[in-house]
Amino acid sequence: MKLNIYFSFFFLLVMSCGQKNNNLELEVYETSESGNKLTKISKFIVTENIATIKLDLKEKRQTITGFGGSFTEASASLLNRLSQKNRDTIIQAYFSEQGANYSLTRTHMNSCDFSLSQYSYAPVAEDMDLEHFTIEEDRGDIIPMIKDAMKASKDGFKILASPWTAAPWMKDNNKWVGGKLLPKYYDTWALFFSKYVSAYKKEGIDIWGFTVENEPLGNGNNWESMHYSPDEMTNFVQQHLGPKLEADGHTAKILGYDQNREHLKEWVDSQFKNTATSKYFDGTAIHWYASTYEVFPKELQYAHNKAPNKYLIQSEACIDSEIPKWKDDAWYWKKEATDWGWDWAPEEDKYLHPKYAPVNRYARDIIGCLNNYVDGWIDWNMVLDTQGGPNWFKNWCLAPVIVDPEKDEVYFTPLYYTLAHFSKYIRPGATVIALENSDKDLQATAAQNIDGAISVIVFNEGKIKKNFKILLGDKETSISINPQAIQTIVIPTKN
Repeated sequence: MKLNIYFSFFFLLVMSCGQKNNNLELEVYETSESGNKLTKISKFIVTENIATIKLDLKEKRQTITGFGGSFTEASASLLNRLSQKNRDTIIQAYFSEQGANYSLTRTHMNSCDFSLSQYSYAPVAEDMDLEHFTIEEDRGDIIPMIKDAMKASKDGFKILASPWTAAPWMKDNNKWVGGKLLPKYYDTWALFFSKYVSAYKKEGIDIWGFTVENEPLGNGNNWESMHYSPDEMTNFVQQHLGPKLEADGHTAKILGYDQNREHLKEWVDSQFKNTATSKYFDGTAIHWYASTYEVFPKELQYAHNKAPNKYLIQSEACIDSEIPKWKDDAWYWKKEATDWGWDWAPEEDKYLHPKYAPVNRYARDIIGCLNNYVDGWIDWNMVLDTQGGPNWFKNWCLAPVIVDPEKDEVYFTPLYYTLAHFSKYIRPGATVIALENSDKDLQATAAQNIDGAISVIVFNEGKIKKNFKILLGDKETSISINPQAIQTIVIPTKN
């Protein structure tokens, strides 16, 4: 009996995370299907079958630009319909140091599908000099939301702006959807970007950068869009947009492409063909809609190797083709959720669109992106209603925060906490570092912040608890992660 007790004690180690174990101190925060929500975990039961995650500070990779979400008219209009208390709660949750501390955001120029209607800042046809340019449409919703976020943010955040389309009068089909920008309006459209920066500057809002066009390959002729080929976009940036912003003294970054990863090669080949084509491109933006399961590592690595000193930013992602589940945390951990491809993708692409839990999509993709040279990751709408809108096209989607404006109620879904695991603990300027992970069923990435602290993100999408050691030099600590859980492990600078 005594022998059994002895061996049980030997193999069962209950430890406090804040105490030293081989001199490696750390803090662990977990979000799990079992109910943890960025909860600090201080005790673990670690038994045998321990995997290892070995950190390598000598191999440094990309520098992080940031993580965050998007200021859309849909989200901003919903905040306007909530009580001041709930509005403030959401803003603080996203932008305060105590909350997710978002550092990289996006907004739309002119309307998009997540607008209440279709509109342009250039409403008057043939206004070549844009004398009637106005951002009046943004004054009641998007601008106040951004300003509130700025007040809540201690460190500030970057804003990436994207047009879905020019005004119909500038296009060859004279429509909101599809078509191309007429060459005679190239200079007018470049002026549009310059005026937008200046107009927002007058509001006290700095625009950090642009993407040239949201989804230049189109969206199936459903909502606002405008088409470019890779060389057409490169020409517009090289001959018109870049020179105009430069002449007007604007320093906003220019990111090319801004659509799904499977076509990255042809776009970066055009943008970074030579010194002349590369001059005004500061990087490339990508989306995940070709698959919310497959990361496309080869394409990401190719884009990085083509332009290793340029930005590679995931500018949009969401769980689409779904109406949010209200106050049902369990659903966000279940595979019943689909994306558009489950119903609509060509048969040969169906394998890219399996039924896969919403939390898993986010955790898997962000970790995969960080491990393949992506330096920024931006979610789509920050707030939607119980229908997954408002959206003039009725293109319903999920958001990390769902609200019922009629009842003035707010629901923070597990997606909010999943994103916060990255945005809160991996800050701008952090450097992604290499790691060796001995457990193929655990997904992991790591970055070292400017202050020297290291954040390790581990995701266990399996149904069983996992045990592993974090190794840093000659120091180590053994911990465990719950089934269906994501952890951020913070190793302070004092180690």
